Amino acid sequence: MGTGWLGFPLAIALLDENYKVKGSTTSETKLKQLQEKDIASYQVSITENGPKGSIDSFLDESEILIINIPPGLRRNPESNFVGKIQSLIPRIEQSTIEKVLFISSTSVFADLDGFPMISSKTIPNAVSNAGKQLIETEQILLNNQNFETTILRFAGLFDERRHPATMLSKRKNIKNPLAPVNLIHREDCIGIIKKIIETDSWNNTFNASYPDHPLKSEYYSTICKQMELPIPDYDFETSSKGKVIDSSNVQDVLNYTFKRGLNLL
Repeated sequence: MGTGWLGFPLAIALLDENYKVKGSTTSETKLKQLQEKDIASYQVSITENGPKGSIDSFLDESEILIINIPPGLRRNPESNFVGKIQSLIPRIEQSTIEKVLFISSTSVFADLDGFPMISSKTIPNAVSNAGKQLIETEQILLNNQNFETTILRFAGLFDERRHPATMLSKRKNIKNPLAPVNLIHREDCIGIIKKIIETDSWNNTFNASYPDHPLKSEYYSTICKQMELPIPDYDFETSSKGKVIDSSNVQDVLNYTFKRGLNLL
């Protein structure tokens, strides 16, 4: 559910592993793109008043549902993401779906002084609206007895064409320059999802970030130089807050080895 920057290549990767794959999109244009890759495509949108479009056909005869739709709360802070997922759940319950993989975010953990280590057992403590809604959504899915749920929280996402440095290079007085970086390459996101399915790792929670955590100011300055972008301007006067995402359970439980580091070269 959701075939954008991550979902579309994920669907292709699963097809390559001989899975039967359905993909949903809110865009009519994207339907053709999915069909060209032999992905069974369905136009579906999730609203607080219930799913719109071919939701029942999309879910029918499927065992696993990967929910990969962004909350969109930065653009629309008033959006009720929890309500959207709650409206979807009855349709999941009525379908053949047995397992749900919910793509969440490490933003469910607040940035704090001292950069605490965040493990899979750390209790989420977000103060932002988006973080709080993700926490509530995670719990609603985990508590549902009609299907098994695994929560997969990704750190900041990037690849060669989409990198946070492109936005930071345009900004001034960037906060938390001494905080550790938490990022993960799209290739590893796909690899971890495939591992969860392959190993039948349900009723779990995973935090996923590349294991190295360089300082924000040093890392983004280096990447901007590589990309020939202006070096960001940082606020070193204010105390930095942050966190370190520990992905050891991804490596231990799933026996997953990260493929892509943080350097673009």
